[in-house]
Amino acid sequence: MRNKAIVLASGGVDSAVTLGIAALDYELLLMHFNYGQRTERRELKAFNDLAGYYGISRRLVVNIPELGGIGGSSLTDNSQSIPEGVYRDKKVPSTYVPFRNGLMLSFAAAWAEVQFVKHIFIGVVETDVPGYPDCSADFIRSMETAINKGRKPESRLTIHTPVIKLNKVDVVKLGVKLGVPFELTWSCYQREDAACGKCTSCLGRLEAFENAGIEDPIEYMDD
Repeated sequence: MRNKAIVLASGGVDSAVTLGIAALDYELLLMHFNYGQRTERRELKAFNDLAGYYGISRRLVVNIPELGGIGGSSLTDNSQSIPEGVYRDKKVPSTYVPFRNGLMLSFAAAWAEVQFVKHIFIGVVETDVPGYPDCSADFIRSMETAINKGRKPESRLTIHTPVIKLNKVDVVKLGVKLGVPFELTWSCYQREDAACGKCTSCLGRLEAFENAGIEDPIEYMDD
């Protein structure tokens, strides 16, 4: 019998490839978060579609509307504009959601303790740092240490970050090798019908697929 693992799945490329990696060796539980993001419904659909593809029935959707209420991010605050164009700056972008990964890992740790799960997978990519400081290896290891100090000794867990050292192109290539259904994923920050093709997330995704020599299978507004 295989060990169990919880995978945090946003419905995007990085988490989908992380899911594909975890599926090779673990019995999976899948976790998703609604926090007032603009494409909340579309991301949830991607999550459920991926769960169905991999045959995962144990799913938990956590609603944190207060995270949107706290604000501080253009993903949750409609008064702010979603940045367009490929983001090359080293400053933290407006799409950063304060401590989002820390909160998600905390919820996952709680569920893991109840479900007797000792492995959590999260699809962070360190090339997003310093833009997204909660994607760094140092942050993840610090969270793992803190979590293990605050739980039952017999329920010690490991946080796995299998794509953290890869660039976006290599993430896409690995996903193709693993047969990850990229057509079921969603990356756009501002549209739910068809991807806008203009926001930083869409353009980063398009650039990664193009440089990998692979056609992105999702629909864009300009198609």
